[in-house]
Amino acid sequence: MVTWLPTSSHWGAYRAAAGPDGAVRVAPHPDDPAPSVLLGNIAGSVHHPTRVTSPAVRRGWLEGGPGPSDARGREEFVEVPWDTALDLVAAELDRVRREHGNEAIFGGSYGWGSAGRFHHVQSQLHRFLNLIGGYTASRNTYSTGTSTVLLPHLIGNADAVLRHGDSWQTLREHTDLVVAFGGLPSKNLSVTPGGLTRHGSAAAVRDLGGTEIAVVSPLADDIPAGSKARWYPIVPGTDVALQLALAHVLLTEGRHDQEFLDRCCTGSDVFAEYLLGERDGTAKSPEWAEPRCGVPADDIRDLARRMAGGRTLVSVSWSLQRTEHGEQPVWAGLALAAMLGQIGLPGGGFGHGYGSMAEVGDTGPLLELPSLPQGRNPVSTFIPVARVADMLLHPGRSYDYDGRRLTYPDIRLVYWAGGNPFHHHQDLNRLRRAFGRPDTVVVQETHWTATARHADMVLPATTTLEREDLGGGRRDSHLIAMHRVLDPVGEARDDYDILTGLARRLGVEAAFTEGRTPRQWLVHLYERWRADLVSQGHDLPGFEEFWAAGEVELPTVPERSPLAEFRADPQAHPLGTPSGRIELFSATIDSFGYPDCPGHPAWLPPRQPRRGPLHLIANQPATRLHGQGDVGEVSRSSKVAQREPIRIHPDDAAVRGIADGDIVRVFNDLGACLAGVRVTENVRPGVVVLATGAWFDPLTDPEQPGGALCVHGNPNVLTADVPSSRLSQGCAGQHGYVDVERHTGPLPPLTCTTPPPLREP
Repeated sequence: MVTWLPTSSHWGAYRAAAGPDGAVRVAPHPDDPAPSVLLGNIAGSVHHPTRVTSPAVRRGWLEGGPGPSDARGREEFVEVPWDTALDLVAAELDRVRREHGNEAIFGGSYGWGSAGRFHHVQSQLHRFLNLIGGYTASRNTYSTGTSTVLLPHLIGNADAVLRHGDSWQTLREHTDLVVAFGGLPSKNLSVTPGGLTRHGSAAAVRDLGGTEIAVVSPLADDIPAGSKARWYPIVPGTDVALQLALAHVLLTEGRHDQEFLDRCCTGSDVFAEYLLGERDGTAKSPEWAEPRCGVPADDIRDLARRMAGGRTLVSVSWSLQRTEHGEQPVWAGLALAAMLGQIGLPGGGFGHGYGSMAEVGDTGPLLELPSLPQGRNPVSTFIPVARVADMLLHPGRSYDYDGRRLTYPDIRLVYWAGGNPFHHHQDLNRLRRAFGRPDTVVVQETHWTATARHADMVLPATTTLEREDLGGGRRDSHLIAMHRVLDPVGEARDDYDILTGLARRLGVEAAFTEGRTPRQWLVHLYERWRADLVSQGHDLPGFEEFWAAGEVELPTVPERSPLAEFRADPQAHPLGTPSGRIELFSATIDSFGYPDCPGHPAWLPPRQPRRGPLHLIANQPATRLHGQGDVGEVSRSSKVAQREPIRIHPDDAAVRGIADGDIVRVFNDLGACLAGVRVTENVRPGVVVLATGAWFDPLTDPEQPGGALCVHGNPNVLTADVPSSRLSQGCAGQHGYVDVERHTGPLPPLTCTTPPPLREP
């Protein structure tokens, strides 16, 4: 008889069972109307040969001690007993903090290691590091790092649009037109941090009824599945030109809402002068925009008039701010919505993130969930998350960030857990050089990812199925009792156990554990959370009843349109901006004097050189979450001769003598990789699409740009490691420029799907 146990993942709650041989079976949550296909990656990943099964130390570090080394990622590992590994890590942490101070420890751990609330490894690691004196931290995210810095200047609080957007049901009831800059791709609607029990967003988009959708994207895939949206195949990276031209039409034809601009905004006069060209001599008309964005001027006028003719939502995807000058499409989109005067109305105004993640538009309650206290970091030093390579390569260098002048610390020890920067970061050949600079790199991981292979010490961690936890997403309808399904694979330990061992050696075990086992922590966190909700009038079961049931449905919370109270009375409910209103011109940002982010939304020419004739889009994959599950069945089934697929328009393929199924070399002056061709008319001519997340697999070759060829197809060897602007220092890795040529000769074997060389001491 199969015993199905409840658990959860970032792509949804599910049931799992283990056979006598440890083989895993997976079944969707019984109440999920549209389970994610990503569940198909789980069974094949748990026992994959790339699992880290024993603590391991890079031979050069073990024999020569700490110090910078170019051998990281190239040298064999030696498996050691747990006590030896923990002794080495604890001693090195102690040495670095004594000789260089805690600022010299970088607590990475950016990532999506687990859907669990207690075994959230970032919280676990930061709690531990805080107790031993602190660490240099990272701030913001690769996903929304630009917007989370910009939006507080414009509306006072980024969460007002990032977390509190109208639901799809509200859009169905009130919205006449959604103009989706960056589209509404269905592939992203199964994922949210912490998971989702009932996937309903994709169906909700299909069921928008009479709501029209205008999809502005170079990719037809960004049209939501099953919809009748009109596609505007824009030139990549030119959304701002189109947004400004739409605003120009509203202004010059008197279709804007001046009363709303006067009552709820500041700086509309400055923005109007810019649109009309009164400052720079160039009117941002549809005729000006057409050669830049590729959308005909008549289509721009028609779209602007339709926007003004009914309730319109201006939606900007997160992908558009992961580019050079990524602040501008967000700011211009907000300004366009403000000119329509519908911000604060149900189904109208400005949305940010629809189609980027399942939680945006969902109806689940926004509740605080149980979480592990991290304590206070005694070290104030931080970096914007996407500047990690700059920090490692250039200690002591100054840089701008949100009006401040900061200095990169001198990092001697990197401790990374639960994440894979060799997925998230750009210019991976540069990142490899950066990872060679610290004295020591410690990685706590489940699998031999590229990050683990570039470490000095690797500590094997359990997967979600090998431990107990509490699972819940930011807008999930349920809190899930995540039962343990499997015994730990090999010698893997859960993150709490690993860090408890280090805390014991460094004299902070009592403070770290507070005397609790993992199960006792789950009871403590749940009951504290439950007591808070009960005090608010909600009825929830005690822990034992919850654990036996496997889940608890969360209480509903009334929905409210973002900025509705502000719209109703801006004086009584001012925004947290200097003016208390929406800032279409920000005197604060203008005072920073950043040429790459002026005081109002603007069209800015590219700073980076055009590295090839084809515009590369490195978007999120449909077959995994970032790099998670790349060794799973669903991800592997999408490969072409085991390489990541690259999509190319038939015209561009024909010019290069490329056919569907060919293996090609994709290259520019930063790097090169191999990929498998998929010829399709769903991409605009001149555009190629290579999704992120293929595990980095570098083959050393001095003849290749960057000195290596990624034989698996990771696009981040091709994207520049530059910030979106001096304001946010956000990730700009969504776009790049490349060329493509047919690969001839034998295919190099993959090494990322097998463990690195391992030796006994």
